[in-house]
Amino acid sequence: MRELSLHILDLLENSLEAGASRIDVEISEDTFRNKLVISVTDNGRGMDAETLQRATDPFFTTRATRSVGLGIPLLKAAAERCNGSLKITSRPGEGTQVVVDFQRDHLDRAPLGDIASTLLSVLLSRHKVDLHFKHRVDGREFEFDTQEMRRILGDVPLDHPRVRAWLEDFIAEGYRDLYSNRD
Repeated sequence: MRELSLHILDLLENSLEAGASRIDVEISEDTFRNKLVISVTDNGRGMDAETLQRATDPFFTTRATRSVGLGIPLLKAAAERCNGSLKITSRPGEGTQVVVDFQRDHLDRAPLGDIASTLLSVLLSRHKVDLHFKHRVDGREFEFDTQEMRRILGDVPLDHPRVRAWLEDFIAEGYRDLYSNRD
């Protein structure tokens, strides 16, 4: 995939397919340590030991709509190509965590891409899932939790046109601040 945001979207879709009602996404960029780490943790149905062992096999998938599962194997290959790794931990009935790290400045590392659109595609989907998102770049941080947003909004759904417009602006502003040179 050309952008890491598409890999993140694939992981989010896996979480939704696993019945997750809560997903935590963390992105950490550390220029001093030259690391980029992405973590996606869900409370979905999890995987047994055999499924977990086969999760990085491109010819294995639990989805009935196709016979291959390239998302995780491609992400693993991308990380390893950039002096990184991919680790999956999971327990049946408890959920799954995927942590992938990259050498941040590696020539072959794909750009993060359009994280805002990736997040919005999940936030505005038909799935009622709470998303806790945190992105750190050195000392700066952008974070939000839809559980808190839903509490404030009450009965107003996230996909309400005015809320949707606010979400788009909120995420765009969060990213502008995250990558600004202000300290």
